[in-house]
Amino acid sequence: MSAFQDQIGPKNHCHGCGLGNPLGLHIKSHWRGEESVCLFRPQPHHSAASTAVVNGGIVASVIDCHCNCTAMANAYREQERAIGSQPEIWCVTASLTLNYRKPTPIDEELEVVARVVRREGRKTWLTCTLSASNGLCVEAEMLAIEVKG
Repeated sequence: MSAFQDQIGPKNHCHGCGLGNPLGLHIKSHWRGEESVCLFRPQPHHSAASTAVVNGGIVASVIDCHCNCTAMANAYREQERAIGSQPEIWCVTASLTLNYRKPTPIDEELEVVARVVRREGRKTWLTCTLSASNGLCVEAEMLAIEVKG
């Protein structure tokens, strides 16, 4: 199964998830049962002041985009339609709360897991975790809102 972002296609210019942005992070998200998973390998230029850990803003971007793509994919799934089909569904961040539990190592693949908590109308509430081999690094809560493309 192709990633949510691949199904949205090249018209997506988002820094975190857009195929149309050659300088972006190019995250890829997939369903794993009722949760979505993104495996992300940071690059050296994603570092914080310490070159051993990922910059918190990069971490926030990965979580933000993974959750928004999960909210969109969930809305398509509820409507039993293919991601990217017409009319298009787009989501933006209404709120994002991050709790950084420990430094995120830069030299390994990270696992980002999002879960839809509930959906009401255009609103989708999600929880998300970002983990590395040293355990849980970040916990997040997000509210995504559907908007016109």
